[in-house]
Amino acid sequence: MTTSSTDLGETIDAFVAAFNDPQPDLDRVMSFFAEDARYLPGHGPELHGLAAIRAEFAPQFAGRYGAMTFDVYDHVIDESRRRATIRWACRLDLTGTHGGRAFPPVRWFARIRYRGRLQWHGLDVFHFNAAGQITGKFTYATFRLPLWEQAS
Repeated sequence: MTTSSTDLGETIDAFVAAFNDPQPDLDRVMSFFAEDARYLPGHGPELHGLAAIRAEFAPQFAGRYGAMTFDVYDHVIDESRRRATIRWACRLDLTGTHGGRAFPPVRWFARIRYRGRLQWHGLDVFHFNAAGQITGKFTYATFRLPLWEQAS
């Protein structure tokens, strides 16, 4: 099956929705990736294969950063090259029960400095195979020293 640009946009929307679900499901997110996918997290190095990508995502799905959601500002779809880019804000909520499973230093810092809610911005470049699976996800953001700001 060949996926059109509309389908690529719908795939990206469904992928982001899986991250934003109030009961996030790591298996659902991983279903978007091809077996041999590559993932470059914002803090590097590049990871290869489903097991390595799953291990990288596991802490956020366990609530170790509080409630994490992504607001997508822009989509750019390149159908002929099977590419898509999204520009986003990642929002963390470490207030109340959301912060209960978070890493203590993250929780304390967020609560003291940002009243428990913070955000940063970045973009993801996605590569897709002909079946519409993600073969590459390359994240660019200020992860080493995020430009966190208080979220409204």
